[in-house]
Parts: sequence; C-alpha cells; structure tokens
Amino acid sequence: MSAIDKLKNAAENAVGKGKEATGKATDNDELRAEGDKDQRKASLKDAGENVKDAFKN
Repeated sequence: MSAIDKLKNAAENAVGKGKEATGKATDNDELRAEGDKDQRKASLKDAGENVKDAFKN
C-alpha cells in the first residue's frame, strides 16, 4: 500500500470518527451514521490495499 493511500484512509477514518462523535454529542443520528459510514469505507479501502499488497509479494 502506498504511503499516500494509507494517509488518505487514515484521514477519512479520523473525519468519520469526528462526525460520529459530534453526532453522538448533539444527538444527531444522521451525522453519527454518516461518520460510521465514512469509517467503514476507509476500513474497506485499507482491506483492498492489503489484498493488493499480498499479491504483489
């Protein structure tokens, strides 16, 4: 996995955590769900990159 992709995924995960925390704090279920979705998306991207790396080696 390239370092840039890893940083992008980490940033997306961090933004998702922030949205989720803000949604919980403000009792905004829509924002909380959006944050959770962002985190899941970043996790799936990481998994895809790990599969690519496994086949490279």
